[in-house]
This record gives sequence, structure tokens and C-alpha cells, in this order.
Amino acid sequence: MVADAHLGGPGGAADELVAQLESAARDGLARLLLLGDLCHVWVGDRRFETPEVAALARALAGLRAAGVHVDYVEGNRDFFLAESPYQSSFDQVAREVSLEVDGCRYLAVHGDGLDENDRLYRFWRWLSKSAPSRFFITHLPSAVAKRLMMRTERQLAKTNFKHRRRVPKEAINRFAERRFAEGFDVLLLGHFHEARSWRVGGGEVRLVDAWFRSRRLEWLGEGGER
Repeated sequence: MVADAHLGGPGGAADELVAQLESAARDGLARLLLLGDLCHVWVGDRRFETPEVAALARALAGLRAAGVHVDYVEGNRDFFLAESPYQSSFDQVAREVSLEVDGCRYLAVHGDGLDENDRLYRFWRWLSKSAPSRFFITHLPSAVAKRLMMRTERQLAKTNFKHRRRVPKEAINRFAERRFAEGFDVLLLGHFHEARSWRVGGGEVRLVDAWFRSRRLEWLGEGGER
């Protein structure tokens, strides 16, 4: 499992993460869960491709060819990856992914949209990922589209900053309680760039550390699906 590598940003080049993933595959990795924001900005259009995006996409496609199941949970810096030229790198791209390991039911969500009080950010997130935005990004001249995407990314970062300075625990707990009632045991969240966990009712909330901080892969279960 990997969250918030931010390759091309604070995570640097893709080489280290790619080497870790390829090593894990050689050791028997069966399933890879990506919790979003693996690149500093990843747009599902080749015109926006960075060296980090190209290297990571190539590595993930190679893992899938070797039999690894790859799930991608969309982060706030991921745009239009589903049904994009990068589709061969993933088994699925979704807002949330559920899986079971060693009898434990996990629900994985990036985490950026859970704070109901962060209305400005939630609006910008909806707008930047909407169908009209995808149409304009696809049909605008490349230089104009790149400027628009960079402006959108900066706006998302700015509007979300004050709410990410502290973990919105109350909002997370409300969301977790609803989902635990559906039968999940653990809620996995990225986005907050720190490792923490706490109990809510009959389940556990687990914040996954950002890869650009920890520089390591995270594992679920003991001897179970990875």
C-alpha cells in the first residue's frame, strides 16, 4: 500500500518507489493499493505527462502484466485517470476501494473530501473533476490547458491548506461510523501525510503515512494479501 508519494514534488523522482514496487512484486506481491496523489499532479492526458508520471505508469503496467492487482483510489491531485491513456496501469480507479485481508474488511478513501466545513475546497474539488472540466482540458490548446490545470492545482492546495493543518477528526468519525455500520472494520485514509490510528465504535480509523515522508511501503495483514 502506498499513499501520497507526490513524485515530482516533495517525493522527488520515481526511481526509488518504482524499485520498491518491483522488489515487492518479485517477493510475491498479490495486490497493490494506491491511496492517491502518487504524483504531485497526475492528469489522464499525455500532454501533461511528466517523467515521474511516465515512469510510474510504466512500472504499474508492468506489475499488472506480472499478475499484481492494482487499485487506485483517486486523490485530490489526480484528474481523470479512469478511462484515460493510463488505464492499462490499473485494474480500477475509484473514489473508494474495499478489500478483505485475513478476515478484516478494509475501506480505502483518500480523505480530502470528508470535512463538511471545508466548503470552498469541496466546491473546487467538484468543479476541477467535473465532466465540463474534463471536456475543456481535453479540447483546449495544450499550453492553455496546462496553465488552467496548474492554476486549479494551486487553488485546491490553497483552499485545502487550513483544514489539513489539523486532522478533521470529528468529520472523519462521522463518516467512519456510517461505513462501519455497513460492515467494514478499518477505514484507511491518506491525504493527511501522517500515521495515526484510533477506535471509533466497533472499528478503527487508520491514517496512512505519506510515502514522501516514510519512504516505505505499508502492508495489510500478516502473511495475507498485499
